[in-house]
Amino acid sequence: MGKVTAITPQVKDDKRVNVYIDGAFACGLSLEAAVKNKVKVGAEIDEARLKEIEFDSEKTSAMEKTAAFISKTMKTEREVALFLARKGYSEAVVSFILEKYKSYGYIDDAAYAESYVKSYAAKKGDRLLKAELSRRGVSEEHISAALQNAVRDENAVDALAAKFMRGREHCQKEISRLYRHLLSKGFSYEEAERAAAPYKEP
Repeated sequence: MGKVTAITPQVKDDKRVNVYIDGAFACGLSLEAAVKNKVKVGAEIDEARLKEIEFDSEKTSAMEKTAAFISKTMKTEREVALFLARKGYSEAVVSFILEKYKSYGYIDDAAYAESYVKSYAAKKGDRLLKAELSRRGVSEEHISAALQNAVRDENAVDALAAKFMRGREHCQKEISRLYRHLLSKGFSYEEAERAAAPYKEP
């Protein structure tokens, strides 16, 4: 059991306060949670109860911030977790939020991967798509399924090659640049070879 010795407003958010127990910083709370739970200077409170109040306070705030974060575009589980961690939320709160939003279907890495591949399959090869999804925290299983299920335009790499070579001389120097361009987009060497074939000098 400890005594609340000070409550001060947070610098970056005047709707939140810092709570000090026995002269030492204990936690941050929303002003609403502090008032609702009678956390005030001079009050006696034990650590377990303060943790409960903190969790309830934080999860409400985190729910609201997460809703705003994912409202414009889909986000992966890792992206949401990193967002909340940067906001200073505890691991317990982050885990709670992730499970809640996953249960609602608002965080779904499999659906994210399917949508991402569908959006970029015409511009990027499998290697690049896989790398980008992996960086976003999507599992190998979800990535493989999305790439396997993708409806691909087999002429996509040819269209990119044609766009790149438009107005360029069909010489070895430009062909080499074309290879590098297509490979950088994640297409395989075989795909780049096929797309470059029409521009090679006889």
